[in-house]
Amino acid sequence: MTNLVTEVADTVSETPESVAISFNGNEQTYETLWERTGQFAAALDERGIGEGDRVGIYLPNLPQFVTAFYGTLRAGGIVVPMNPQYKAREISHLLSDSGAKAVVTLSANAEAVAEVQSDTDVNTVVSVGEPAESATDFEAFLADETLPLVERADDDTAVQPYTSGTTGTPKGVLLSHHNLASNTRSNMTLLDPPIGPEDKLVGTLPLFHIYGMSAVMNAAVFTGATYYPVAEWDPQVVFDLIENEEITVMYGVPAMFNDMITQPDAESRDLSSLRFVNSGGSSLPMEVLETFEDLFGVELFEGYGLTETSPVTHANRPDARRKGSIGQPIEAVDAKIVDQDFEEMPRVAEGPVDEEEMDLDEIVGELVVSGPNVMQGYYELPGANEAAFTEEGGKRWFHTEDLGYWDEDDFFFVVDREKHMIVTGGYNVYPREVEELLYEHEAVADAAVVGIEDDRRGETVKALIVPAPGYEPGEDVTAEEIKQYALDNIAEYKHPRQVEFREELPRTTTGKVQKYELRKES
Repeated sequence: MTNLVTEVADTVSETPESVAISFNGNEQTYETLWERTGQFAAALDERGIGEGDRVGIYLPNLPQFVTAFYGTLRAGGIVVPMNPQYKAREISHLLSDSGAKAVVTLSANAEAVAEVQSDTDVNTVVSVGEPAESATDFEAFLADETLPLVERADDDTAVQPYTSGTTGTPKGVLLSHHNLASNTRSNMTLLDPPIGPEDKLVGTLPLFHIYGMSAVMNAAVFTGATYYPVAEWDPQVVFDLIENEEITVMYGVPAMFNDMITQPDAESRDLSSLRFVNSGGSSLPMEVLETFEDLFGVELFEGYGLTETSPVTHANRPDARRKGSIGQPIEAVDAKIVDQDFEEMPRVAEGPVDEEEMDLDEIVGELVVSGPNVMQGYYELPGANEAAFTEEGGKRWFHTEDLGYWDEDDFFFVVDREKHMIVTGGYNVYPREVEELLYEHEAVADAAVVGIEDDRRGETVKALIVPAPGYEPGEDVTAEEIKQYALDNIAEYKHPRQVEFREELPRTTTGKVQKYELRKES
């Protein structure tokens, strides 16, 4: 394989007239998609953007995202996907760190790009939607001619998504053409029969996230299936799509499935066309899983993965399933549970165990994984790369920083996270980023952010704030004011949904906030 896009080219040659994308009633064939990716690639080439250059895609799930994604790869470039909910301060680091030369954005977000553009290498801005100043309309940007596919090696970087570690500093993840292609192929085999031309995949997962990009979009175009992008999550819209279009495959996060089962008309909805439904992104509550299956008569399978692993490493499947488990390692992936000395932890006979009766310290360790799906490394961060990997037994093992145990049937169970990361509705929120923003508010003297349980999202964000001198809670500063301040500066899912004022925060003797105490009290 020379380029991930060769998979698309193969599909086009086999099924040129099949529907590749169906969006709001408008259909696009594979032949048309291929033509448009070539025109996008040629337009980049005309502007001197090509092999090894980064292109930011700052869009929700739209057909233009698909065109820009494969068009960038076709030109030999590297895709830098960006959450369309991000504000200017959030995209600034992604663009400057990656060195992106172009950005494809919603017109509504073009102003955010313009605000930070002078601090980046971006010289080309393409907009989708209404006309935007300092941006070229997407359709006008496409060239008249197409660019032949630029060859790339298997280990060349194809996509550079950003993720954050415990420090909250976004890190570029280098995923190669082979990383993504191998994981997409392995993930497709979870179904029996595997995903094929007759399948219809609903795009509820955001394409800026590797889960939606790899497990859904790539899976569809690799096989000639039809992809139905959903620009904004709405359970009623998705219900209608499944019923009217007879959708066969759905990937989602627990919050989506919780939304579906709590709809007032859930019992009357017909999801019988679905032959495979998968949940990932965060732990799936057993109550949500069982209610979903009872209501719709469709099995809901839980899986596990990370941005750094392209993303899927574990999954339950029709012929190998254990409720409460993240499943077994998928094809080509190795995994194990190790202690601090990288020695394997003992397996239990069969999970899940009764955590009240079992001494978890005797069986719980860190989950580490190895395989062709594991990233090349973090972009220009040698220290982080050294910490992320261990060479052992002739393999390169990635440290997930998630804690769990395994059983003799090779089912894995995640019990906690070493990171302080908050997972809300499938999105990762890093407390330090929110805390630093809160510290900028004139009424905040001290702040801590923790994740607390939430029935719908799994976790939600809570801020504990010590007011600055002269600011009386409820009078000079209110919880609603703090929430709105956060909403104005960071993505909606990151903002504190609960704000509590305190006279002081519990700290250790070395000055660190005792977040475990705050979580217990919340």
